[in-house]
Amino acid sequence: MSTSNKPLRWALADEPSAQEALFDERDGRWADGVGEFRGMAFLHVRAKRIINEMKRDPRLGFRFTINAYRGCSHACTYCLEGATRVLMADGRTRPIADLRAGDLVYGTTQRGRYRRFVPTPVLDQWSTVKPAYRVTLADGTELIASGDHRLLTDRGWKYVVGAEQGSARRPHLTPNNRLLGTGAFALAPSVNGEYQRGYLCGMIRGDGHLGHYNYPRPGRSRGELHRFRLALADREALLRTQTYLSDLDVETSEFGFQVASQTRRTMTAIRTQARRSVAVIEEQVRWPQSATLDWVKGFLAGIFDAEGSYSGGVLRIANSEPELIAQINAALHEFAFRPVIERTARGMMYVRVLGGLPEHLRFFHTVDPAITRKRDISGRAVKIATRLDVVAVKPTGFDIPLFDITTSTGDFVANGVINHNCFARPSHAWLDLDTGRDFERRIVVKINAVERLRAELAPRRWAGDHIAMGTNTDPYQRCEGKYRLTRGIVEVLTEAANPFSILTKSTLVLRDLDLLAEAARRTEVRVNLSIGTLDEDVWRLTEPGTPHPRQRARAVERLNAAGVPCGVLVAPVLPGLSDRPAQLEAVARASAEAGAVSVSTVLLHLRPGVKEPFLASLAVTHPHLVERYARLYPRANAPKADQRRAAAIVSDAVLRAGGLSAPPRAARRLTGQPVSVRRRREPLAGPGAQLGLW
Repeated sequence: MSTSNKPLRWALADEPSAQEALFDERDGRWADGVGEFRGMAFLHVRAKRIINEMKRDPRLGFRFTINAYRGCSHACTYCLEGATRVLMADGRTRPIADLRAGDLVYGTTQRGRYRRFVPTPVLDQWSTVKPAYRVTLADGTELIASGDHRLLTDRGWKYVVGAEQGSARRPHLTPNNRLLGTGAFALAPSVNGEYQRGYLCGMIRGDGHLGHYNYPRPGRSRGELHRFRLALADREALLRTQTYLSDLDVETSEFGFQVASQTRRTMTAIRTQARRSVAVIEEQVRWPQSATLDWVKGFLAGIFDAEGSYSGGVLRIANSEPELIAQINAALHEFAFRPVIERTARGMMYVRVLGGLPEHLRFFHTVDPAITRKRDISGRAVKIATRLDVVAVKPTGFDIPLFDITTSTGDFVANGVINHNCFARPSHAWLDLDTGRDFERRIVVKINAVERLRAELAPRRWAGDHIAMGTNTDPYQRCEGKYRLTRGIVEVLTEAANPFSILTKSTLVLRDLDLLAEAARRTEVRVNLSIGTLDEDVWRLTEPGTPHPRQRARAVERLNAAGVPCGVLVAPVLPGLSDRPAQLEAVARASAEAGAVSVSTVLLHLRPGVKEPFLASLAVTHPHLVERYARLYPRANAPKADQRRAAAIVSDAVLRAGGLSAPPRAARRLTGQPVSVRRRREPLAGPGAQLGLW
């Protein structure tokens, strides 16, 4: 597989010369693999930076990473995640990493004098690793994008960075620019008991029928009738109400309430006449003595679904009861909305929310009403907002994974501003290579990694932060035996007494056992071995290039015996393949017997670009599982209930095996779905997170 004459393509924008190089050379040097590496090729490059800073994420136990290789010869069939929120056509938002072809988002189209929002399908989605820039706006929004990304300003489309003169000259952002869009997206509410109670209060007070009646019975005492009924034309709100009531053990029956006519829509209703159920509902709709913010969000969502409307850019909630209008008004003030109360000659009152589209979207995102048609912003004009002034554009100094999509309109709304479709591709596509087989067989090697690290650890430049290895590709993949870059990196970190951690699937880590033991005596060091299963068939199917999982368990034992704290990530857990209780218990038992200082679980997640080849392979090897995976993975992550189930099985098995061992020395918290067990010695577990190997 000779690639030495293959031209390399380092730029993806429509102006290739504007792409900032990742490496010192514009062309790397390909070396064909020989011996055990026959059939592989290695691209030798000199990296401009080796320590990469991650975007702040409280779920991660680190901010700085080192990856000496791109691509991975382990040939594992799963990878990482990432997210920037995109405005969907239903008015909600979703991480860009979870989007896929066919999803509907909002884009824009020119109509007359204005651009206007229109639903548009996603045609494609991909990710890439590129130098990142931070764009700061006047409202505090920070956008992380590549230099070639384009944003819509009051002066047209502009690149994030450019130059006034020379070959890099192009329109680019400056502090004189103002972006177009809706403003930063608000966070969605937590759907907890308080939110549900508030929603039921708003919905039932707004549109429900609740009461008790007496009626005569011949020859007997008067009878009692208890009744709750809610009739709606929008099933989304009706189903949400029915679900929240079911959570309170209030079961309702459904029936047709009104047939459609030329002037009216079909209405469906739910009801109950059980005395206890009606009493529970009455309790839910009482005004709380002290309302929490979650309750207020739920109340606003419920009353908007019941009595609200959004048309012609006017968002308002109607009612004739002064007390209810006062409560709505007060609730809106809790979140700094600007409501006004309007009255009609017939006694109807309205609470109208001022502020235009940015405030209306903030309302929708903050309270999350159920009815999609009431969140429709189609046809609304894209306006210029002062709070979207560009304050600064600065390089972050590191490369990060960036996700992009293509839409029919050529743009989309992310982080509240209008984004042009980017022309990035996964990192191997930069070299005219695919992200499937080429990722496994053609490896980028940063041959200057050790010397760059030594320079970047200079005391005047570096504060001694913890550095994680293995967050993207395995530092001890097979080609480490050829290039020994990870050993050199560990040597430099040991000399500097800089804390670090390593996540690997490879027993090659034992080659450096003496060095890791010395590092553990000088600073905080932690190793985690990934052992997803002991099942031979599953291992050969999903991790054909990795050492046998039982060899990895023995490596855990040897590392701890040498004084290097070592834990186990039961990862990835593969639904239908390695998630049976007996399989999980076997890994947990082997981990505990090996003296692991922590055992954590990570269920498989499938981001776009990884999901497609994984499912294609699954369709060949296990076609009966394809439908199950389609149900489990409408997004990148499996349902939380499945994650908790796997963690509980492993937790119980570790406990039965005697618990976890105390670390040889105080070890730094790492990542993974934590296992909660009573340990026989010292506890050690990390916060829930998922790393880039899966």
